[in-house]
Amino acid sequence: MDHASYQRVIEACALRPDLEMLPAGDQTEIGEKGINLSGGQKQRVSLARAVYNSADVYFLDDPLSAVDSHVGKHIFQNVIGPSGMLHKKTRVLVTHGITYLPDVDIIVVLKDGEVTELGTYRQLLEKKGAFAEFLVQHLTEVDGDDGTSEADLDEIKQQLENTIGTEELQQKLNRARSRVSESQSDIGSLSGEKRSLSESLHRQHSVESSTEKSGSLRRLNSLDKGTGSNSNCVAKPVGDKLIEVEKAETGSVKWRVYSHYLRSIGLFLSGATIFFNMVFQAFSIGSNVWLSEWSNDKNVSVNGTVDESKRDLYLGVYGALGAGQVIAVLISSMYLALGTLLAATYLHSQMLSHVLTNPLSFFDTTPTGRILNRFSKDIDTLDNTIPHNIRAWLTCLFSVIATLVVISYSTPIFITVIVPIGILYYFIQRFYVATSRQLKRLESVSRSPIYSHFGESITGAQTIRAYGVQQRFMQESESRVDFNQICYFPSIIANRWLAVRLEMVGNLIIFFASLFSVLGRDTMSPGLVGLSVSYALQITQTLNWLVRMTSDVETNIVAVERIKEYGETEQEAPWDIPTNQPSSSWPEKGEVEFKDYQVRYREGLDLVLRGISFTVKGGEKVGIVGRTGAGKSSLTLGLFRIIEPAGGQILIDGVDIFKLGLHALRSRLTIIPQDPVLFSGTLRINLDPFGRYSDSDVWLALEHAHLKAFVKGLPDALEHPVSEGGENLSVGQRQLICLARALLRKTKVLILDEATAAVDLETDDLIQTTIRSEFKDCTVLTIAHRLNTIMDSNRVIVLDRGLLVEYDTPEALLQNKASVFYGMAKDAGLV
Repeated sequence: MDHASYQRVIEACALRPDLEMLPAGDQTEIGEKGINLSGGQKQRVSLARAVYNSADVYFLDDPLSAVDSHVGKHIFQNVIGPSGMLHKKTRVLVTHGITYLPDVDIIVVLKDGEVTELGTYRQLLEKKGAFAEFLVQHLTEVDGDDGTSEADLDEIKQQLENTIGTEELQQKLNRARSRVSESQSDIGSLSGEKRSLSESLHRQHSVESSTEKSGSLRRLNSLDKGTGSNSNCVAKPVGDKLIEVEKAETGSVKWRVYSHYLRSIGLFLSGATIFFNMVFQAFSIGSNVWLSEWSNDKNVSVNGTVDESKRDLYLGVYGALGAGQVIAVLISSMYLALGTLLAATYLHSQMLSHVLTNPLSFFDTTPTGRILNRFSKDIDTLDNTIPHNIRAWLTCLFSVIATLVVISYSTPIFITVIVPIGILYYFIQRFYVATSRQLKRLESVSRSPIYSHFGESITGAQTIRAYGVQQRFMQESESRVDFNQICYFPSIIANRWLAVRLEMVGNLIIFFASLFSVLGRDTMSPGLVGLSVSYALQITQTLNWLVRMTSDVETNIVAVERIKEYGETEQEAPWDIPTNQPSSSWPEKGEVEFKDYQVRYREGLDLVLRGISFTVKGGEKVGIVGRTGAGKSSLTLGLFRIIEPAGGQILIDGVDIFKLGLHALRSRLTIIPQDPVLFSGTLRINLDPFGRYSDSDVWLALEHAHLKAFVKGLPDALEHPVSEGGENLSVGQRQLICLARALLRKTKVLILDEATAAVDLETDDLIQTTIRSEFKDCTVLTIAHRLNTIMDSNRVIVLDRGLLVEYDTPEALLQNKASVFYGMAKDAGLV
């Protein structure tokens, strides 16, 4: 590791303040897929990884979209720009920030998938083509919404005037304003034919890494361990680990696990299964004893003459006993299959419902591979292996009991050796089970990292290939599989160890049964001798299988133990509280009040919001700003009760939200997140998953979200299939679908969590315009790192390190040059 280069990259990518805030510096565990990092931090970590890698060519997909404008300028100057660390590298940059365009070497303008213009900044301005039109349109519609300062806008206007003339510039601005005012609601289609201004501006000789906000490239942040995790770089002692080690129980499986499984089957089905297994064995013994009696009855055939009445009697009873066995085993198998199916369904549903209602901290500390392991291998064991084990165990158990009864009946002296041999079997079985059970637990625990690593490798395949570390990831995967096999292979050896010893003990049973039969030949009928010896030969195999099945049941019941563990995890607050339901019109005003609100992400961690208090009046538009780690997103999580408070209250229209059920609360709030979330299915399902709205309502929402033309142009319209994560749609389209979803809900409180950070200028303008018009009577809380997007808010909340430091109108805060907000605006070049 090059320590000096590493430190330069940290400084250039503005990561030093973030590392100082983390409990263990750059050795802090950030969780699966960087779950504990903000969007801006992820982008900067990704950029730092790319810069440290020291490649010859860099492709950067809008790397500065999720960072504050002053941080963006710092990164551009120190990393991407002409004087940055990559100034000798070839850089290709995609950006919607026009501030950086004068400093690039070549600008490539794309329109409808084709290169329409190519040249330097001044050359393209002099052509007065699509690029110049783009800048004019940007100045007219956005007016700095991408974080461009007023000084930069004035400079761009001056450049345009010098290049194309003041009069012509004014005419273009007037035409652009006219188009905006006449057709604002029809801008909507984001398809290639409709988006005349959706040019992608590529810059050569200036670049960064990837952003997780843009389609398939958002996977690029999934390489969770970047280059340079060397002990030389430890800033502080490593604190508590974020990802908890998966624990494996020790000792015998507790009786409560068996009891839980039996209750899941149902007492009636469990009892009926056992009863009919006993009936089957009773009929089986009866048929064999009856056959023995038949063979001993010398009166059936006298002098070659067959007594047909006796023969028919023996044959009829023997047939009836055989039919009874068939019926008993059929009923027993039916009850067992039904019971185990019900148990598997119940346990799966219980685990699923608990996992889906676990608090956020559970997913922070639990890798997805561990959860997938429970839902795949453990559920498979529950569905297939355990029912087979139980069926075989019951059969072997009652078969052994029946065999011992028959042998003891035919040769009573055999009872003297049953007890010591039984004790020997017991000790062999317990010795084996203690090993086999723990090996099963270790094998189950060691399988989870395989799933986690495989999932991460698939998700981050592009990053892995880009950095050429395929071999490293293959070796890591092989290492995890090897460790899993280290836990699995001894169980095969232990199984063979058991087989040898069971065969040895079984031979003792055959020996004593045969010996006692020979010694008692003068007192026993030939039929009983044959029955005794045949059962003795049979019991060896049956006892072997009984010990094996007893071991397998206890070994595989570990799956129930693990599923039960996830079915008893900590839960969120109650989903519904019938005794405390808000009125159907709540909230009517949308007034939001925080009273001394405190919150932490998990027990034992520091508070992220420390006693903040403020009130947002109904219908107000309030911006929430603060530097990274200030606690902006924690406010959102608190409003939806994703994390529960450590103290204080949140009131909406005077109702304490912590006294409501989660469904009553969350169904009355709406959020448009920074990362738009779509599910596999159709557009209709993604817009209205519960089917509560008519098609006309859905189309109206699409119209207001500027998506109607795009959706109508699709072959299946509302039934258009959406791939996993919405990857067959652009980021802008996904964000507008989330906007349409919010329009359908029509709630009085709307939260925007940096909703336009990763979208192009046109989509940003569409979202802002729609929010201003369609949510004008709603309370809107906007979390933003681009101050321009909240400058027209009624008031602004400024957070710093979990404290509310300022709350006033933007104008009042800007007039106070000592305010934090003024300092942020100055850093952004707005004042």
